[in-house]
Amino acid sequence: MDRDPTVRRAAFLDRDGTIIEERGDLGDPEGVALLPGAAEAIRRLKDAGLVVVLVTNQSGIARGMFTRDDFEAVQQRLFELLKASDAGLDDAYYCPHHPDVDGPCYCRKPASGMYRLAAEKLSINLSRSFYVGDRWRDVAVSEEVGGTPFLLATGAGGQGAPDGYGRVRDLAEAADRILATL
Repeated sequence: MDRDPTVRRAAFLDRDGTIIEERGDLGDPEGVALLPGAAEAIRRLKDAGLVVVLVTNQSGIARGMFTRDDFEAVQQRLFELLKASDAGLDDAYYCPHHPDVDGPCYCRKPASGMYRLAAEKLSINLSRSFYVGDRWRDVAVSEEVGGTPFLLATGAGGQGAPDGYGRVRDLAEAADRILATL
């Protein structure tokens, strides 16, 4: 794998339905449960030299379902669970907006804002990176920036995907396929 920092590759991972169980608008850290194989998959991606970045829409904040502090508590619980499994993320980005409340924004997936911020901060080449999630909006950015999408059958099961768009079973299978390309 090319170690030149100007061409770093990343695995951009959605949170809910990809790393943790899908629980709707999750504002309670007690509701955080890792999906089977997720921590191991993240560890394997990092061990292979990929930058691993969480990218998540959290419109529950805009809609008053939970606060930013609640969101941060959920994130902290996720980080604790990953650390306990010797896995971790290089960075995390979230969009707190909802179009019905805030209007359009640059960060809400499928927009590329969060990905571009991560690319700038972490010297990531988006066109050589991987996009993993359980909804089409989690991977659709690859049509704009390049890279390789992996739509999961977990969580929302690929909601919103075009007809005939393939899915992989879970994050572990996506990691297997990603690692096979390195």
